[in-house]
Amino acid sequence: MPDAHAPAAARTPDLLRPRGSNQVGMRQFNERTVLQALRVHGSLPKADLARLTGLSAQTIGLITARLEEDGLIVKQSRVRGRIGQPSVPLALNPDGAFAIGIKVGRRGAEWLLIDFAAQVRERHAIGYDFPDADALLPAIAQHIHRLRDGLGPLAVRNVGVGLAAPFLLGGWHRTLGLSKAQSDLWNQMDLAAEVRSRIDLPVSFARDTVAACVAELVGGRGHDLKSFLYIFVDTFVGGGLVINSHLHTGAHGNAGALASLPMQPPGTRGALPPQLVAQASLWELEQRLSAEGLDPMAAYDDRALQPPFAQATTAWLASASQALAHAIVCGTAMLDLSDVVVDGSMSRPLLQALLDQTRDALDHCNWEGLWQPQLHGGKAGAQACALGGAMLPLHANFAPDHDVFLKAA
Repeated sequence: MPDAHAPAAARTPDLLRPRGSNQVGMRQFNERTVLQALRVHGSLPKADLARLTGLSAQTIGLITARLEEDGLIVKQSRVRGRIGQPSVPLALNPDGAFAIGIKVGRRGAEWLLIDFAAQVRERHAIGYDFPDADALLPAIAQHIHRLRDGLGPLAVRNVGVGLAAPFLLGGWHRTLGLSKAQSDLWNQMDLAAEVRSRIDLPVSFARDTVAACVAELVGGRGHDLKSFLYIFVDTFVGGGLVINSHLHTGAHGNAGALASLPMQPPGTRGALPPQLVAQASLWELEQRLSAEGLDPMAAYDDRALQPPFAQATTAWLASASQALAHAIVCGTAMLDLSDVVVDGSMSRPLLQALLDQTRDALDHCNWEGLWQPQLHGGKAGAQACALGGAMLPLHANFAPDHDVFLKAA
């Protein structure tokens, strides 16, 4: 039996008490509310927790004692120098729980291990021209086991895996230069089921850009903005939609799927108009670089704005910024949102250049009958998809509001 008087972080890790993600009792709901307050506001004394949550001081005392016993929160040093008794702030225990996030993309895969404070403990990544199922599926399981086993005794506190991937990984196969057989293999695969069959941890799934939106909602602009259209520029481009601090997913879980947005009306002979993906994706930048005999993977790192890559990147910026401005005007006309957040898998200097040129393009749009929204850069960056994926199992086990994130099977 563990020493009940030892600090929670110092005891041998125990299995976490079950905190089901479906119907939780009032006590568990109140526990989750306290944990959410600490996640959003940082360390707090009990008096502030009572004020923020609306719970009585006695209830807060009982809840925090239970959470400390479970190793989910820790006491910090007393704060002195204020009127009254010194207060003892409480904070999330980073070792209280862990989760693994996986991003499976068209250009690479990424694994993140995050702790209870949503800080990245370890990262693995691989690149490819396009994923080969026979190689990637075993690699997914291998890296999951490696991350979990690397926790040692704390491995029992891993609450699950969050998987982020495009709904149709084989979509736009002609654009990608794939055969129909390659496309059909991925489009017909239940990727989450394939991962579940190879590991013994719960697996949550979300569309990749929805997962990125989750990361921004929880750890980025979502702290300041209550409603916003989210755009993530990756190999392809997509997004998400946050309304009143809740992720809105739509009838098919596909809200914010901006890659398919047409850039103009259909032609008079029924010709299909180009889509946003053809102008505002890093795939398009890859093609411009390849046409000049340059490494297309420079689209994702600091080389993009340096010679000899800068000329192709400058041309891409001009086109992509106009296309994003068009998408933002369309989104504003439908949603009347005051804020738009743009992030992506590119370097931070390239993102800033894209934001600057998109703002300029927005200033030259026709806003008759509309209010122009504010444009913000995202904070999560290139690891947003994997980070948002990892947050899904943490949310399912510890957050009080079941509607904040997508929790698709």
